[in-house]
Amino acid sequence: MINRFGDALKDFLKQESAGGIVLIASALLALIIANSPAAPAYFGTLESKLNLSYGAFEINKPLLLWINDGLMAVFFFLIGLEVKREIIDGQLSSWDKASLPLMAAIGGMAVPALVFVAFNLNEPANISGWAIPAATDIAFALGILSLLGPRVPVAMKALLLAIAVIDDIGAITVIALFYSGEIDTNMLIGAAVCLAALIAINRMRVASGMPYVVITVIMWVFVLKSGVHATLAGVAAGMTIPVVARDGTHLLHEMEHTLHKWVAFLIIPIFGFANAGVTLIGLSPADLLAPLPLGIALGLLIGKQIGIVGMAWIGVKAGIATLPEGIGWRKIHGLSLLAAIGFTMSLFIGNLAFADPAQVDAVKLGVLAGSLVAALAGFFLLKSALPEKAPAEEVAENRETLPELG
Repeated sequence: MINRFGDALKDFLKQESAGGIVLIASALLALIIANSPAAPAYFGTLESKLNLSYGAFEINKPLLLWINDGLMAVFFFLIGLEVKREIIDGQLSSWDKASLPLMAAIGGMAVPALVFVAFNLNEPANISGWAIPAATDIAFALGILSLLGPRVPVAMKALLLAIAVIDDIGAITVIALFYSGEIDTNMLIGAAVCLAALIAINRMRVASGMPYVVITVIMWVFVLKSGVHATLAGVAAGMTIPVVARDGTHLLHEMEHTLHKWVAFLIIPIFGFANAGVTLIGLSPADLLAPLPLGIALGLLIGKQIGIVGMAWIGVKAGIATLPEGIGWRKIHGLSLLAAIGFTMSLFIGNLAFADPAQVDAVKLGVLAGSLVAALAGFFLLKSALPEKAPAEEVAENRETLPELG
């Protein structure tokens, strides 16, 4: 079991890191196109309507919403799988392992939200965006971390991953509670029946992934029509996949392994390309200093550092949590900056929070600015904090002494 988890973690980190580089490239491409003569074609394509109908049933949405509600449901399904694995056999499987990332993630969600609200107290129309800077983009963060090469300890990657997974759980809860529309009870009942069916075949430990996929798609349609955000169907479905099926197949691991490639190298880059495009022509520094983008940028950049480092320090000082061996406070500080890269989830929540295109553009501006500065600062801080040699050699030759805060 331990070896299997170790192999899964290495595979996950490798794919997510490479996927983060692809995501960065897709975001840059979107920015270039959105500020080029091709901009009308780019925005026009995203706004074009796609219709799916069967009898009285119809889904008619712009391409952008098909990406954000449809493709991203697969991303959230993968999150469901990851959360279940981490709880059963990973960094969240015991209090000793989970205490530090749990406290860090709580601080990393709460303080950025408070920073955002502080800058938007006098802007009631912006307050619904309070959760935007609370998010962390694990693909982007691991992509930046991968640039530092083998000097990065596995424990450090695992800690960042655990913080991001807990952050995802928080984001999912926030979406369910605060960003759902008017509820259609009949559709919600249909979704509940599908979820019950998934739980039933889970209890039977069905080995084939096809029944889970078919029922999940049907549940997604019900949830889409219910007023609850459709991507939550993916999370719920992911949590019902059995770890080991009745024929001994490690179904959860196999589905996670297969989906990672599609999510990291196709779905998330498509989402980034579709959502990162913002017109910068004619913008002035005053536009970035407006309450909405400034609250998001500083919520990510300042709030994440204070929240993650502060809560981790409180946890360690109170005896609730312990730092992993070889991970000092400078490295925790560097991780807090990488966790401030909000991108995918921040943009996703921003699209749920606001319908006004001007506000959506302001969200993009704040997320991109905050994430870019955080990525650069985190990279250079960790570059100076990490040893020149690989972690194994570092531990053997010169064990690091952990510094104290304050």
